[in-house]
Amino acid sequence: QVQLVESGGGSVQAGGSLRLTCVGSGGTYSKRGVAWFRQAPGKEREGVAAVNSDGTTSYADSVTGRFAISKDGAQNTMYLQMNSLKPEDTGMYYCAATVSCRTVPPQFRLVDSQYAYWGQGTQVTVSS
Repeated sequence: QVQLVESGGGSVQAGGSLRLTCVGSGGTYSKRGVAWFRQAPGKEREGVAAVNSDGTTSYADSVTGRFAISKDGAQNTMYLQMNSLKPEDTGMYYCAATVSCRTVPPQFRLVDSQYAYWGQGTQVTVSS
């Protein structure tokens, strides 16, 4: 059974940094696409960053240049390095993974319906 567990969230001031970690179990992740999504109170869940099974990355415009996604397939671990955080980055952050050997077309990599497995989330709060 595939399971994803996020950690690393917390409260920081604007301009600060956090590194989120997602550890997967129940399968191998070297051939899966993985992504980070977030949801702020009263808003819909949005894709933040994704790394495809071939290693290519995608980012939402709002985080480009500030966030970096990476994946260690051998360790079944995914990361989201978040720098220059802003209050609008506040929300619950979720990691997600595709089924094995799935290649997500570039235009859909930040669409939540492309991902079959989800973690429980970790809260990020950025104060001004």
